Order: sequence, then C-alpha cells, then structure tokens
Amino acid sequence: MRVFIIYRFHNRNIIIHWLKPTGFPFYRSFPNRGLIYDRNGQILAQNYSAYALEITPSKVADIESTLDELASIIEITPNDRQRFKKLLKESKRFKSLPLRNRLSDVEIATFATNRYRFPGVEIKARIFRQYPQKEIVSHVIGYISRINDQDLEQLEVSNELNNYRGSQYIGKIGIEQSYEKQLHGITGFEEVETDAAGRSIRVLSRTPPISGNNLILSLDLGLQEAAEKAFGDRRGALVALDPNNGEVLAFVSKPGYDNNLFIGGIDQENWNLLNNSIDRPLNNRALRGVYPPGSTFKPFMALAALELGKRTPEYSISDPGYFSLPGVNRRYRDWKPGGHGRVNLHKSLVVSCDTYYYGLANDLGIDNIHSFIGQFGLGKKTGIDIEGEVSGLLPSSAWKMKQFKQKWYAGDTISVAIGQGYNLTTPLQLAFATMIIANNGKAYLPRLVKQIQNSQTGLIEEIPPKLLNKLNLKPHNLEIVKNALIDVTRPGGTAAKAAINAAYTFAGKTGTSQVIGIKQGERYNEKSINERHRDHAMFIAYAPAENPKIALAVLIENTGTGGSTAAPVARQVFDYYLLGLLPDETIVQLTEAVDGPEHDHL
Repeated sequence: MRVFIIYRFHNRNIIIHWLKPTGFPFYRSFPNRGLIYDRNGQILAQNYSAYALEITPSKVADIESTLDELASIIEITPNDRQRFKKLLKESKRFKSLPLRNRLSDVEIATFATNRYRFPGVEIKARIFRQYPQKEIVSHVIGYISRINDQDLEQLEVSNELNNYRGSQYIGKIGIEQSYEKQLHGITGFEEVETDAAGRSIRVLSRTPPISGNNLILSLDLGLQEAAEKAFGDRRGALVALDPNNGEVLAFVSKPGYDNNLFIGGIDQENWNLLNNSIDRPLNNRALRGVYPPGSTFKPFMALAALELGKRTPEYSISDPGYFSLPGVNRRYRDWKPGGHGRVNLHKSLVVSCDTYYYGLANDLGIDNIHSFIGQFGLGKKTGIDIEGEVSGLLPSSAWKMKQFKQKWYAGDTISVAIGQGYNLTTPLQLAFATMIIANNGKAYLPRLVKQIQNSQTGLIEEIPPKLLNKLNLKPHNLEIVKNALIDVTRPGGTAAKAAINAAYTFAGKTGTSQVIGIKQGERYNEKSINERHRDHAMFIAYAPAENPKIALAVLIENTGTGGSTAAPVARQVFDYYLLGLLPDETIVQLTEAVDGPEHDHL
C-alpha cells in the first residue's frame, strides 16, 4: 500500500491524507488542543496557526548543503540548525521535521518561487502552542513537545495510539502531561472518493474532530506574579493553598524557564544553558525539592506532645542553651547562647527554643514521632494532580534498619526534633501540613485543576474538593498551638517584624534548614561560608488566623533565617491576596532582621 501525507488547514484543524487499501483517500483531521486558564480567566496556554518550513530527511540527498542553500533565501539562525540537528538524531528519517516556525508572508513567497530547488522541503500549515506567561507558571503548566518513541510505546500500551496517528506533539510535564487526555481531543476523519487524477469527487463519510477540553486552574495568576516579585532573584519555592478545599492558589519554583523553548524541540545552546545552570531552573523545587524542614517541624512536635500526653501546656524547662542526653558526653546546642530561661510549650514555639524540643523528642521516641506527624502528610506524597512529586522522608527506626542495617540511636532522634537529621520534606508537603493545622485537622487533596470546560457544549464541570482525612485532634490542644503560632508574628516572636502594621492577624512558624554540618563546639557564621552552603530560610503560615483563607509554605535557598527573608515574602503574598496590595506597596522591608537568628544547628 502506497502511503502519502498532505497537511492543510480545514476549519482550523490540520488534515492528514493517505491512501487506504480500498483506493479511497482517507483524511485524518486533528483537533485543536484545549486551552488553559487561571481561576480568573487569564490565559496560560493557547494556540495559534502559522506556517513552518519542514524537511523530510529521507527525501534529501545532502542535509548540510540543503541547509546552506535554504539559508541563502530564508533566515536560518545557528539555533535553528542546532535544534533541527538535535531532532534529526532523535527522529525517524521519514518524519517531517521543522527547521523554521512562524514564517512571514515574504518568506513563504520567496520559498514558493524556489520550491523546485528543494526536494523534500515543504512549507506546512501548523497549529502551535504558546505560553504567554513563560517563566511565571512554567513549572505548573509544563509544555508539549514532539512525540518520541517512548511516548508511542506508552500510547500503544494504553490503547490510545490510533488517536495520535500523525500527531506530532504531546504533553511532557506539568498540567500539559497530567491532563493530556482532556487537552488533546479526539481525531476526526473523512473518506473521499477521487477520480483517476486524484481529484475529490464526493465525501463518502465524515467524522469531525473533537477539540480538547479547556482547563480552568485554581491558580491565581496575580498572586503568582506577586509571589514571584517578592522572591526577586532569589532561588526557592512557595506553595499556597486554600485550606477550605485544597485548591492551589500559587505554586512558585524559582528560577523558572521559558517553556516555549521546548515546543518545537529546544536548541542545543538553550538546552545547555538550562541543563548546566548552577541555579537548576528545570528543577521543580515546590514539587521535587527536598529540604530539612528546620523549626517549621516544631508545631507538629508540639501537637504530638499534647496529644500523646508527654507534655502539658504548663510544663516548663529551664533552658541553659543546650541539652545533654544522659550518659552521653555531648551537648546539643540551642540557637541562642545562654538559652531562653524558663520555657513552656507556648514560649517554645514563639521563640523557637531548640532545647525544649531536644528533651521532648527524647521522651517521645522516633516511632511515636513518625506515626503521629505522618498524619500531616510529611514524608509521603500529597497526591497533587501533576506528576513527578517526591515523597521526602519522615524517618523511623524501621526505615533506618532497612536503609542502613543499623539500629536507631537516641542521638538520631535529637536531630529530628528540630527538623534536621534524616528529616526531608518538600515545600508542597509543608503547605499541605500547614493547611491541616489551619482548618483544624481536615486534610484536603491539593489540586491545580478547578474546572473542566467541555469543548463541544461549553458546559463547565466543577472538580469537587476531596477530603482525604479528618485528624482526630483535641480542639483544646489545637488552640494552644495555634495561639502560639499567632504570637510568633507578634513582638518577641521570631517573625514579628514581618507582621508589623498588618491589617489582619496571621499565624506562622519560622525555620532555618541546615545545608552543611557544623563541627561540635563551633558556631554558625554565615559570612565565612560559601553562598551555596548557607542555610535555607523557611516559613509556614496561614491567614487570617481567625478564619484562614490561605495557607502557605515558603522556602528561600541559602539566605539565612526564616524570619528575615521567608516570612516577609509570605507577608507580601498575604497582603496581595487579602488586601490587593502589590509587593512594592507593602510596608515590609525584606532586609530587616528578626529578634534572633534561629539557626537550628546542633
């Protein structure tokens, strides 16, 4: 059977034409890909039609000379060449590969008059994807790119290959990948009777294509932009959730990248810049970045203490600035030399007293910590509706035995107490856990897609909230911890200066995530450490404290303490979401220090 393909526009759909064994030509028409919007109707992914210059390698005798000749009549940049050669290595030689996209009318006319000189080279009508917001939502939206052999294998396994025959693009990461079935649509076809010269006589049958459905995300683009601006050039991540339903309001990973670069196949220069960058812009820090939670772990430790009966609100210790395990010749230091004096549970959170939690962890034991705090989603995937999430780590004695064939030691528990040691979590997990405190124990599935609009009927399907769990926490114990978190943002608390003159009350907990170890007896000195080895700043919070509408986690890499850098970012996000203030309108000074360094170093 002889097969040939012709592309043309037909009602804004692309048609593929080949000969069936019956002798009747068969046209396959490709659906428009669904659009993606934010919750307020701002476009995040759209389509446009244009013409592309494409080469079928199997029909070209000398690729290099053809490229040189084409460059003499149409602008072909070095990046165009590199991208084409990369595609050439990855694709079958009989596939048509793009050399230049979005040709101008003049370029189309110029090539048309020289068409006879270039066998195997054609101008083809295409529908292209575009991401107008670029870096701002790149880690959420992801991108589409050319279908490769691995994609074809997966489509065959899922019995979807027939719907993609002739298709060139598929979602690779982010929403584009996770909602591929919704976005792609259903391919249509026409069977046509032709005469001996190949001219169409009549249509025998027709099944029109069905465009992909549109997606409306829970994401607030304005809030996303405000968070990005608050970060400035710093690296890190922020995840903000609606604690009443689990909707993702903001999902920031800094730095981002221009996802438009990947659509037609990224050129080698841009790939090297992104892939080899020390800032790792392709790493989705919010979803896949794992960090010690630092003191943001302490509210969950405090709840464990109350719920498991290991501490009462009145119980207090005298903090000398360190903790010693019985029979062990080592001091585990508090961040404040000389200690905090008399400390009860409330004060332990407000001033972030390490010594209090060293003793508490020793009394709780690692397996009690693991089983109780595991209820808040730390150390496991949240189940968010984009792929690639990692689980982090909430250690246990069984885990250590399995991983290292070693028993668990009391000193290991001391490290876990302040969110260090084997503890690893993602910003998404911290936001999820904070949401559970904010809404009194309800754990909602975090989700990015809020609604799906049917492309045929225009009807919108609401994705209902999914309650994963309702923790059985005593209201009195929750109230004790939540009141302490409010006082963290008041005078004397580690995030006090981030809350100055706020028009609402918010609750939070600062944290500092240790990157490298410090020798026993030494003190952390930020100025003497390489910038990439400095501590990460963290902050979890929700607002308004009395009736939470937003809960979040902020991570800023290698910038010191949570109170001085991460908490002000959260304040600016709250100001925008609750008051409509832009980051340059808020009163927070990002460079201001807090009442104490809170380094969380053992």
